[in-house]
Amino acid sequence: MKQNPLRNMRNFWSLAVLGLAIAGVNIFLIPHVWAFQSQAAAGSIVDRQTEQRSPDAATELRGKSEHREATNKQTLSSLPSPFWDLNNLAEISYSQLLEVLARQPESNNTPGETAAQPEDIARFDKIVQYAKKQNLPDRPIGEIIQAIGDNFLGKPYAEGLLDKSDAEKLIVTLNKFDCVLFVETVLAISRGVAVKDYDYQNFVNRIEDQRYVNGKMNGYCSRLHYFSEWINDNQKRQTVENITAQLGGIPMNKTLNFMSQHRSSYPQMVKDEATYQCIVGIEADLAKTIVNYIPTNRIKSVYSQLKPGDIVAVATDVKGLDVTHTGFVYRNADGNLGLIHASPAGAVTVAYDLHRYISRVESAIGIVVARAKTPN
Repeated sequence: MKQNPLRNMRNFWSLAVLGLAIAGVNIFLIPHVWAFQSQAAAGSIVDRQTEQRSPDAATELRGKSEHREATNKQTLSSLPSPFWDLNNLAEISYSQLLEVLARQPESNNTPGETAAQPEDIARFDKIVQYAKKQNLPDRPIGEIIQAIGDNFLGKPYAEGLLDKSDAEKLIVTLNKFDCVLFVETVLAISRGVAVKDYDYQNFVNRIEDQRYVNGKMNGYCSRLHYFSEWINDNQKRQTVENITAQLGGIPMNKTLNFMSQHRSSYPQMVKDEATYQCIVGIEADLAKTIVNYIPTNRIKSVYSQLKPGDIVAVATDVKGLDVTHTGFVYRNADGNLGLIHASPAGAVTVAYDLHRYISRVESAIGIVVARAKTPN
């Protein structure tokens, strides 16, 4: 499912910065910690897919990725690693990799603002009209999520955009996504549709509610940097439910401390002792919880218990980290379960088979699953 080689990332960043200066808009991406967004200097070493793009882009957007997986299997060995290949860091320079991973501007830990862009509001209104026409509020929340996700098929993948501002700001966009931004955006819209709340500002408020500790933005440390932290915090507010253990998940048995262990790679923590201590405290709290995952070889066995719209995160064997990618369970027309996600290979797309996709991801050990709860 890997698409054509990404455009020169340095040129991308230059254009992105220029675009931000012109449009005055920041585009959101969730933290590097659990999505591992590749940065400009990473280039070819940070691609997280192992499948070549099909010549027929329309076929990809319809979710027929299994064909591409089969036809490109022979070329996998020559492709870049689908994730940061931390098992072969000697070949790609560990220190350089970590520097690239967290290359972010300093945060002043001050509240920011969101400037609604006309094109985003127009797209939001278009999706709302679609939801009304399809009577989506009458469907289960998971089906709403899948239907809303379909509206973003083909939208471009974007990366490294969350931390372009010096101060922490609530960044929202409906035209570009990384894997986590896609999940948060679709979930926020779907929660509104479920209760027939079609107000754009309320949608933005839901993004904040899902993204920050206790639902409130209060600087860099208030952002939910680890997926396990994200799921725990959202579960407290009845936004999602972690169902991994119910599905037979087993303990991950690892300490989540990637950020504090690589402090020098994070400008926010290097220059602000309070921010560093805050992250250390968050990691200490995470150590008190059990992080479960479903091993890759058992994913097929839980298909019957999964539902469309379930949030799936790729559990990893990377030291100090819980997951590296995320998306939603997707029920294909023939009933098979796949994954709809913002693919780093280029766009929002559907991987036809969930187990097949996870099994082809380097460093993956299984999945963590959370289920959206119907809002009151």
